[in-house]
Amino acid sequence: MNKKIEHVNSELLRYRLDKPVGGSGVASVDVIVVDIELSAGSKGMGFSYVLGDSGEVTLAATRDLIERFVKDQPLEHPEKMVSRIRESFNRLGRGPLYIAMAAIDVAIWDVYAKDLGVSVGSAMGGQARTIPVYGSGGFNAKQSMDEVVSVTSDYLERGVTAIKPRVSGRPEDEKIILAVSDLVDEKAFVMVDANEKCTIEQAKWLCGIAQDAGVLFVEEPLGAYDLNGYRLLKENYSNLVATGEHLQGIFEAQLFIEDDNCAVFQPDLAMMGGLTECLRVAKLAEAMGVNIAPHFLPSIFIHLAAAAPNVTWLEDFPLLEPLFGNPQCFQSNGMLTLPETAGLGFNLDEAARSEFLIKI
Repeated sequence: MNKKIEHVNSELLRYRLDKPVGGSGVASVDVIVVDIELSAGSKGMGFSYVLGDSGEVTLAATRDLIERFVKDQPLEHPEKMVSRIRESFNRLGRGPLYIAMAAIDVAIWDVYAKDLGVSVGSAMGGQARTIPVYGSGGFNAKQSMDEVVSVTSDYLERGVTAIKPRVSGRPEDEKIILAVSDLVDEKAFVMVDANEKCTIEQAKWLCGIAQDAGVLFVEEPLGAYDLNGYRLLKENYSNLVATGEHLQGIFEAQLFIEDDNCAVFQPDLAMMGGLTECLRVAKLAEAMGVNIAPHFLPSIFIHLAAAAPNVTWLEDFPLLEPLFGNPQCFQSNGMLTLPETAGLGFNLDEAARSEFLIKI
C-alpha cells in the first residue's frame, strides 16, 4: 500500500538573539518550519531560515509549494519529490523559492528516513563516519586580541582540532593569525573567515600572510559573486580559498567548482535549497577534487557527510541550536558521529516553537 502525505504544516518563528554574532552581525533569524505526517503515522520536521526579520515572503513561498507538490501526495524518494519542485522554478528563478524548498526538502528526508527506521544519512545512501568539527562561534572581526585569545583557548579546551577567527583585510589581521597560530601550536589547524570584506588587493595580501602562516583555508576573501576576483586569486592561492555559503544551487556552485576557483566549497542549507541540492553539489565537487565544509549546522550536515566522502570539516557556530531539543554536539575529541536514531536525530523544541511563533 502506498504511503500518503496526510498532514503538512508550515510556520514562521522569529528568533531574536541576545547579541549580534558572527562576521555579519546577525541579531535575529526567521526560521521556517515544516511538519509532515504520513498516513502510516510517521512524522518529520524540516526547517530553513532567513537572517533578519524578512521570512514572510519565504513562508508564503513554502505554503504555495506545499499545496502544489507535497500535500496529499504519495511519499516518494526525496530526490524525486524535490526535483519536481526545483524544476517548477524554470521561469521564476531561485531566491526565496530555494530557501522555501530547503525547509520542505529537510522535512521530506526526515519523514522518509523515519519511515525506513534509519538516519537521514543512511537514507541518502551513506554510512556512519566521524567528522572533525572546527570552532567558529564566538569570533567577530571587531574583537580585541584578548577576546580572540579567550575564544581560541576555550575551543582548545573543548577538544576541537581547528579554529577559525574572523578577519577583514585590515593590518591587524596579521597579528590575529600569528597569535592564534602560536596559541594552537601543533594542537590544531587555523582557518580564517573574511566574510566578503576584502578588496582584491587586500585579499591577495591576506592570502599571502595566511599561506606563510600555514593557514588551512581563507574563507570568503571576496564578495560571493566576484567570480573574476576569485579567478585572479587562484593564480597564486588556488589551494587556499574557501567560499560558497551565499550561493544558490548547483548552477551557481559549478562556476566556482568546475573552474578551480576554490579548494573548499561551503554550501549553506537554506541558500542551497536543502540537503538534496547540497548532495548534488558535493558529488560535483568530489568529481572535481574540491572538498566540502558546510556552513554551520553540524547536526544536520553530519548526514551529508555520511553520503559525501569529500565532506572534510563541520562548523561549530551555535545559532539555531537553542530552538532544537536534542541537537548533536561534538565530542571531547572535537569529532562528530552520525547518530543511530532514525531521521535527523533531533526535533524542534515545543517550548521554543510557542515562544517565537509568528502567527500568519
